[in-house]
Amino acid sequence: MSRRGWDGEYPPRAKPRRAADGIKAQTKRGAFGSGWWAKRWIGVLEGFSLGARLTRGRSYARSGQVIQIALETGGVRAVVQGSRAKPYDVTIRMRELGSAQWRAVGAAITNNVRLAAALLAGEMPEDIETAFATAGVTLFPASAKELKTACSCPDWSNPCKHLAAVFYLVGEEFDRDPFLLFVVRGLAREAVRDLFAAPTAADASETAAAEVPARRARSVPLAADAFWGNAVRAAGSESRLRAPAPSDAAILKRAGRFPFWRDAVPLEEAVAPIYRDAANAALEWLADQADRG
Repeated sequence: MSRRGWDGEYPPRAKPRRAADGIKAQTKRGAFGSGWWAKRWIGVLEGFSLGARLTRGRSYARSGQVIQIALETGGVRAVVQGSRAKPYDVTIRMRELGSAQWRAVGAAITNNVRLAAALLAGEMPEDIETAFATAGVTLFPASAKELKTACSCPDWSNPCKHLAAVFYLVGEEFDRDPFLLFVVRGLAREAVRDLFAAPTAADASETAAAEVPARRARSVPLAADAFWGNAVRAAGSESRLRAPAPSDAAILKRAGRFPFWRDAVPLEEAVAPIYRDAANAALEWLADQADRG
């Protein structure tokens, strides 16, 4: 068959079906990712020399062809709408680090006070990679052999443009939460923070607790006054208790824009009524406790 105008994709490129309510990239033009970690992740993709597929992947990411993305321990699962009626299933798996390797990484982090402090403060310093190097492993894939990618599309190339689109969007998600890098590398999300804690911290806490004389131990009554003290009695005073402003979604504001949030209204504005209702419910509960007291 004639391949005139063929750009290296087979089957030859076809216009993708428009995806309803797809996930669109936050960057409309130029490079993807603002943090060094996102740029390193996308650099892995661009190192595959995909040519036209890379351009098409950027277009898919920006036009909302990716329908679903799930970041999980050891990899990523996604669904991408292509030119066929049935969307394509995409998977990206990384070689997971073993428990002994993670312990070595944790030891390297806790032995570097500045690095551990930065991580506990929610920052991802660029020299985090030195901790992985000390443990004899890498945070990012060192080669294509550490990645297993698959797409149900008929394209012969792997990675294809659908995989490229997912790579770009995951890079933006790393910008929001760079600690997801550890999750994709194989560390369960609930264990990420434990990685930064000194291994002897729990033991020291238990030892200190054991040294407290038994005579100082006493039971704590299960009553509101025992926890709140005079705060419950003061709840009836409207001059002393006020609900926070509806826009006090401080944590969400610090986290920045959520790439996977699809509504036209920013996430912090969408959840502001929930913050307000929760604050009012708390005030009503305190007032009720004060009336009963």
